[in-house]
Amino acid sequence: MHPLAAASDSSGGFQGPSIDEFFPNGLLFVGTPFEINRIMLARFFMTALLLVLFWLGTRKMKLVPGRFQSVVELGFGFVQNGVANDILGKKDGRRFTPLLVSVFFTVLFFNLSGTIFGIQIAGTSLIGVPLILAIVAYVAFIYAGVKKHPGTFFRNALVPPGVPWPLYFLVTPIELVSTFVLRPITLTLRLLMNMIVGHLLLVLFFTATSFFFFESHNLFALFGIGTVAFGFAFTLFEIFVAFLQAYVFALLTAVYVQLALNDEH
Repeated sequence: MHPLAAASDSSGGFQGPSIDEFFPNGLLFVGTPFEINRIMLARFFMTALLLVLFWLGTRKMKLVPGRFQSVVELGFGFVQNGVANDILGKKDGRRFTPLLVSVFFTVLFFNLSGTIFGIQIAGTSLIGVPLILAIVAYVAFIYAGVKKHPGTFFRNALVPPGVPWPLYFLVTPIELVSTFVLRPITLTLRLLMNMIVGHLLLVLFFTATSFFFFESHNLFALFGIGTVAFGFAFTLFEIFVAFLQAYVFALLTAVYVQLALNDEH
């Protein structure tokens, strides 16, 4: 259901958003394993937009960059210098920059689809995409650790040196859960919950605006001025959150890789 499709229920009262917002009706291939709904279309659209932007920015690289090249170089430089090199150092940062750039911009563009009129739902507002990205970060963490410390990575992660042996009965299960279980779960849920809450609040403000302007009477319509103002302000805030969550996701991915590369392993 589109966010503005129904602002009131059958009794004429205001109807707020619900979890059904994240399970819209199918639009294409309905009833098949390939069914496409509004969230899938948002993902396809933002993926195409991201690919076109990077293609335009890199197809004719020049010493004096043009408009699209400047945008791409600015974004690439932000991730490379502000995340990869800052956390991993220049040597390892160069190795993992392509991964971190891909993670950052995928999360960013999928998040931003929730603020685009006509789409108005984030591609990361269902668990599938956040979970896949968290698995990518998890695999990068395991890969970095095993490649750097092939014989000791898992042993030192689960049985850290210098601990009295009786404490390993307590320490090892804690390290197993915190290092190899909770990390992908927290990465997934942090992104997912932020996008769910943000979407529900935007729907609340704009369905309330529709209700006050078109379905309420007398002076109650004036409340619509307030809800549309809050909706506009929160849209700007949601854009900020989209950037912030993309940065946090890429940053934590880099931190996990750095921990795997740490010489203590």
